[in-house]
Amino acid sequence: MARELARELDSKSREFYEFVMPAIDIAEEGSDLVVTIDLPGFAKEDINLRITGNVLSINAKREQAEALGTVYYRHRPAKIDKRIILPISVKEEEKVVGKATYENGVVTLRIPIPQVTNIPIT
Repeated sequence: MARELARELDSKSREFYEFVMPAIDIAEEGSDLVVTIDLPGFAKEDINLRITGNVLSINAKREQAEALGTVYYRHRPAKIDKRIILPISVKEEEKVVGKATYENGVVTLRIPIPQVTNIPIT
C-alpha cells in the first residue's frame, strides 16, 4: 500500500513539475528580447523551440534509463511541453534572425524586437 501511494505521489509530482517547469526569464536588452530558459538534464538536440506570432513553444524530452528491480521516485520532468506569450509579436520573416544558445542546461534565445514607427499627429 505504501509503495502504491509513493508511486501515485511520484506521478502527481512529475505532472506538477511538467506544468510549472521550466523556469523562464524575459528581458529587453537593447534591440533584442532575451528569453532565458532553464532546462537542466536535457540534451541540446532534444530541445525544440518555435515561435508563432507572439507565442513561444518549448518542447523537450529525455529518456530516463531504468534498471530492472529498482524502484524510482522521480521529481524531475521527462518532458516539457510549454507555451508562453511573448511581449512582442514576431513576423514570419524575422524568426530566422533569432538565435538560441545552450550552455550548462540553460537556453538563451535572442529575438530582435520589431522596430516601432511613430505616427505623427497633425
